[in-house]
Amino acid sequence: MAQGKVYSSPDAALSDVVDGSVVLVSGFAGAGIPRRLLTALADGGASGLTVVYCHGPDDRTVNGRGISELVAKGRVKKLISPMPFSPGFGGVIEDSWRADNLEIEAVPQGILVERLRAGGAGIGGVFLPTAAGSRYEMGRDKRTFAQGDAVLELPIRADYALVEVEAADTLGNAVYKATRRNWAPTMAMAARVTVAEAGRIVEPGDLDPEAVISPGIFVNRIVSAS
Repeated sequence: MAQGKVYSSPDAALSDVVDGSVVLVSGFAGAGIPRRLLTALADGGASGLTVVYCHGPDDRTVNGRGISELVAKGRVKKLISPMPFSPGFGGVIEDSWRADNLEIEAVPQGILVERLRAGGAGIGGVFLPTAAGSRYEMGRDKRTFAQGDAVLELPIRADYALVEVEAADTLGNAVYKATRRNWAPTMAMAARVTVAEAGRIVEPGDLDPEAVISPGIFVNRIVSAS
């Protein structure tokens, strides 16, 4: 099924995902989405998933071919995202949420990426000013620093991260193309198992080491994007 870190198919790479897993999914505004991995996750047997993702204002492509499919097939218990669905284009995600079949935690982009960074760095959380003075600070640890009030944001550490990369070598070293280098590097650090969907899979030494963004230590499995 696998030669080192390279797996024969997305199904094989995700065969050990179990019920209740926390899964990070890269992508923003239609770019950097690991579509084959999302399809395999939707077709798999795991349910009760918590899915963490960030997409942009034009999310119909994402919803139509990824997260929505997971929700429609009953795989997802909770979504964590800055914009779980776009107003007017909520589809099955909005319908499931309104029917009380789906939990949603809306988190601003800056807070979400800092929580992921904290998870990847292994620290206990970060104090951020965003929620201070709002209803979102209720019941949470709050401190006052020289810069003003800040609220403790807890880290997110996931079981799996599904990311799209432009190319990866067989050791897992990965490079990204343009804006596809969005959430993926941070997510790759914040998961126990990172699975990369690669446009190209090359041999060690074929990538410019100065261009590597996610070192192989953060990428556990690789599948072809085609």
